[in-house]
Amino acid sequence: MRRSAGLLAAALVTLTACGTKAEVVTGGENGKGGTLTVLATSDFSHLDPARNWTMREMMFGSRLLYRTLTTYKAGSSEIVPDLATDLGTSSDGGKTWTFTLKDGLKYEDGTPIKAADVKHNVERSMAPDITGGPDYAKNLLVGGTEYKGPYDGEHLDSIETPDDKTIVFKLKRPAGEFSYTVTLPTFSPVPEAKDTKVEYDNRPFSSGPYKIEKYERGKELVLTRNEHWDATSDPVRLALPDKIHVKQGQDGDTITDRLIAGSGDDANAIGWLHVGQQSLSKILPNPQAKERLVTMVTGCTDWISFNTPKKPFDDPKVRQAVYHALDKEAIQTAFGGPNMAEIATAYLPPTMTGGAKQDVYAIPPAGDVEKAKALLAEAGVALPLKVKMTTTTTSNTTETAIQESLKKVGIEVELNPVDGAVFNDHSGDLAKADEMSVHGWCPDYPNGSSFLPPILDGRNVMPTGNSGNTAFFKDGEVDKKIDEIYTIEDPAASNKAWQELDSAVMRKLPMAPIAWAKRSFLFGKNVTGVANHPVWAAQPDYATIGVKKSS
Repeated sequence: MRRSAGLLAAALVTLTACGTKAEVVTGGENGKGGTLTVLATSDFSHLDPARNWTMREMMFGSRLLYRTLTTYKAGSSEIVPDLATDLGTSSDGGKTWTFTLKDGLKYEDGTPIKAADVKHNVERSMAPDITGGPDYAKNLLVGGTEYKGPYDGEHLDSIETPDDKTIVFKLKRPAGEFSYTVTLPTFSPVPEAKDTKVEYDNRPFSSGPYKIEKYERGKELVLTRNEHWDATSDPVRLALPDKIHVKQGQDGDTITDRLIAGSGDDANAIGWLHVGQQSLSKILPNPQAKERLVTMVTGCTDWISFNTPKKPFDDPKVRQAVYHALDKEAIQTAFGGPNMAEIATAYLPPTMTGGAKQDVYAIPPAGDVEKAKALLAEAGVALPLKVKMTTTTTSNTTETAIQESLKKVGIEVELNPVDGAVFNDHSGDLAKADEMSVHGWCPDYPNGSSFLPPILDGRNVMPTGNSGNTAFFKDGEVDKKIDEIYTIEDPAASNKAWQELDSAVMRKLPMAPIAWAKRSFLFGKNVTGVANHPVWAAQPDYATIGVKKSS
């Protein structure tokens, strides 16, 4: 769902367009024990697995706090069983899927994990108050779009649990990709007795290798070992540190300076966010720091989301005018230059199109100001046109580059900074959202169905909690085409159809693609096993990170 070729001593990352794999090179002892410190600027948006749908948080939660029916190998896009004994068995032409849980699975208090607990979490993900999470279950399961969650005593008949170890899903359509779908945190267990509804965000109940010892929102999260987690049932998660301490509310530049210095506890630390251009200018000239920098290809796309129901961006010509006005070279510089981002010309990243870079408009990289002005005139827009753009309080260099681009054609952009912890909630709220905001998307799993439908299907738009379709885009023709592509069983034909839909929607332009980003992470000298995961794009895989003893 959100967000560069690996290099340098700590990790070697090899990426290909299909079937990606990342090789973890630790260069020393594996880092068992100790405390890993994570330095963060802000709080998590969500830790509740039913609401967790950003790349960093899905990686963190799914590797440390909860397990899912299937998951990905460390450093690979290959799916493997997690809670389930296998990748599921399909019947009824791919519309019914059955999973069996492994023996001996337990929560942090030693009670058994049951199939009904997975059912409960899937059901609660559809409750109106449990917003912001993946909507695949709601859209795939029979009756899912009408179902309002379990809190009024109603249950979803299309999820059956005939016994404590068996769970059966009945789908509206054939879904050959469903083994991938159940890697999402929606398909992790939440026992009904521990469900505190919206408050569950503050204290998820662990089925993974760590449990929450302390969580002060916006200040710190401390994880300690879940002694009831069984490593023999879970070969993916190495669970190396004894403790993981996330320190929140740190200044971004200060985090970089601390990691460069690498003294004290900071030798055992990693940054939660990738480093920006200003930080790179400090790191690259420093040989010792440079050895502790890993750059990762994201395979994701960043774009400007237009608030399509709101004037003036209800008019496609105005959206196209903005796209022609954009100086993407300046935006690329704001991302940190060519080493930090490629200029994007489509929604699907090249990693999902066999390396092809689709380009419907063929606009020069620095933009086409005259064409932009002509489109604004055709749309009858009075200049200057004043609009707002949501930004975070910690960084808005990309938005500033966009602001300067649009000023050249008479569009005045006011930046509206909000705290990073509520950025997605603000920009995904129909009543609160500004005219523009910058978002990104990474595939939840390596299939076009996990990229374009979440960001384009108008049937997913809700009053609040829109973390996919942040343009609030509704188009019946696009919705119909999505349904048609779902029925294509041949992978090559399916991929071609998704690419054709990409080009078709680019002509409607609900979002303006700007960058295929790269991300660099800096870590302390004692931190081992840092490498990207090719599915949770360009996020360090917490399944393999450890802390070795100081020499």
